Amino acid sequence: MQLKRTLLAGLAIVAMASCGQEATKNEEKVAGRRLLDPANIDTTVHPGDNFFLYANGAWLKKNPIPKSKTRWGSFNELDENNNAILRKLLDSAAAIKDAPKGSTLQMVGDFYRTGMDSAAIDMAGLTPLNGIMSRIDGITDANSMIAEVTKEHTQGIGQLFGFYVSPDDKNVSKQICQFSQGGLGMPGREYYFDTDERTKNIRNAYQQYIVKMLQLMGNDAITAQKNATDIYKLELALASASLTRVDMRDPYKLYNKFDLAGISKITPGMEWKSLLEQLKVNGQDSVIVATPAFFTAVAKQLKTTPIETWKVYLKFHLVNDMSSFLSRSFDTTRFAFYGKVMRGQQEQEVRWKRVLSVVDGSVGELLGQMYVDKTFKPEAKERMLELVNNLQQTYAERIQRLDWMSNETKQKALQKLNGFMKKIGYPDTWKDYSALTIAGTDYIANVLAASQWEYNYNINKLGKPVDKTEWQMTPPTVNAYYNPAFNEIVFPAGILQYPFFDEQADDAVNYGGIGGVIGHEMTHGFDDQGRLYNADGNLSNWWTSQDSANFTTKANVVVDMYNKIVAIDTTHVNGLLTEGENLADLGGLSIAYEAFKKTKQGKGNEKIDGFTPDQRFFLSWAQVWRASTRPEEMAQRLKTDPHSPNEFRCNVPVSNLEAWYKAFDIKPTDKMYRPENERALVW
Repeated sequence: MQLKRTLLAGLAIVAMASCGQEATKNEEKVAGRRLLDPANIDTTVHPGDNFFLYANGAWLKKNPIPKSKTRWGSFNELDENNNAILRKLLDSAAAIKDAPKGSTLQMVGDFYRTGMDSAAIDMAGLTPLNGIMSRIDGITDANSMIAEVTKEHTQGIGQLFGFYVSPDDKNVSKQICQFSQGGLGMPGREYYFDTDERTKNIRNAYQQYIVKMLQLMGNDAITAQKNATDIYKLELALASASLTRVDMRDPYKLYNKFDLAGISKITPGMEWKSLLEQLKVNGQDSVIVATPAFFTAVAKQLKTTPIETWKVYLKFHLVNDMSSFLSRSFDTTRFAFYGKVMRGQQEQEVRWKRVLSVVDGSVGELLGQMYVDKTFKPEAKERMLELVNNLQQTYAERIQRLDWMSNETKQKALQKLNGFMKKIGYPDTWKDYSALTIAGTDYIANVLAASQWEYNYNINKLGKPVDKTEWQMTPPTVNAYYNPAFNEIVFPAGILQYPFFDEQADDAVNYGGIGGVIGHEMTHGFDDQGRLYNADGNLSNWWTSQDSANFTTKANVVVDMYNKIVAIDTTHVNGLLTEGENLADLGGLSIAYEAFKKTKQGKGNEKIDGFTPDQRFFLSWAQVWRASTRPEEMAQRLKTDPHSPNEFRCNVPVSNLEAWYKAFDIKPTDKMYRPENERALVW
């Protein structure tokens, strides 16, 4: 997963098992059997026909998707185990009623306890939002409408457009205000304009969902229908001016720097100096606007859309955004559309898991401290750093051997690679939440207080040095990221465990798992987006024109490869949307394998459970992606997710590596066989 500017959430999993313990050779084999259980393999499938099903097929048959999930796999299993640990921490904190005010136990415990008090939440109904609703009622014109939108932003409610503070892409030592498109109730413009039957059905269901929510808010049936039609018409206008997700992957398209006079010129009627002041921004003479055409459309709609429509639009989106924290009727109505219709989720997740997720997303570094103290061992960090360094050295060797890159560009690539900042486990310095007050009686108040604290935390970065020690994921998160502005690779504690990593496992398992993840994040620094940033993190062309052309030619082979894959019905994988992740998967696996071959096990041929070291390496890679996905979830991800479906994240990279063909004796007659001249190799 690549991170740029803003936090992208991942999955959370179980605590580190057996860190820092010495394992005997026999214990390693026992751990190996646990990590690569032969019972998970479907021997009726030939590895060369579908390696994903060969490695995972028996497990998939025995593990149907639970009703509360939209997909189920290795990530989810670990997520469940991790949640069990976090729940114990939260239950213990919530049981302490007299914890010192402002302490970690008080803030985490009260937040969780109020979230679990569904009776109080149901009794409150919409009351917690009455103050904001009254302000919306008081809107009289376009200026007061924008004033309300900016006020809600300062409260952490991101209405109409995206706004945040982050480093200037072309001068990452400076923080700058950044604006982006938003304002839609469906995941993107594709849902408003695509013509396939599945999307049209979702579109119709969304319009009926607006009606239902408006009725819950007090509109009668006729008024709700009229208001819903007006809201959808306004969203349609905003969607038509929004960029596609593929376009949003181009950092040059998103880098549009304006002085205040310049942005005002293309958004007539919008007073940007006043808008910034209302956002608590002072002394800033320029902004970056990712999608200028969107803001031009907003300015047009401010003039042409009746103010009453704007008011019902703001009320609907306020309630829609907050409905998960409101009474049961709002919560379940939201789930019926976003969970069941859009994603195929049959039952809502149990409440404690949903509240846990909110606490982690709101005060994640407080909960993270508790998690790390309970689960993370220093030995894990040391071993992880060793693996990172091994892969980094291997990557450098591969760059030096490239036959398509000039020495001039190679030197700059090596400078960037060697300049990676490595963050492992958890932050060295935790966030200071002392300005945040968490009450023991009001869940919505706590959600809004945390959101407002986050807004102030972000806005206070202006005029200060960029803090490169900051993390964009919480410690329990099962994910990793590359951040181009910091030129950093980050691995939270949550991912440093099985199936990615286990201290007792053999090298084949660890390199096929966490090694592939490390290589994946490193390759993000050199994928179609990451390569556009230099060693200092600035958006800058450090390539010769010929090297850039050579890269594009090679990357296009990968794009075409994925474009040909039919994932569900007649829907193909979008090779351009998934290009960065596909390049990272291919590069990560290639680099991890070469690094593995430097180990004692990698150089040998001793079998464990009947599998050679190379076979174990590739089986470990395959089990990381083990998952079943509901068709509704699959369809949504094909439109919105920059990652390819798990089956192809497993199969396509291995089908490009000669070592996999040799390890499993793959023949030209096998379905996954790819002729040598059609295989992709970039990094």
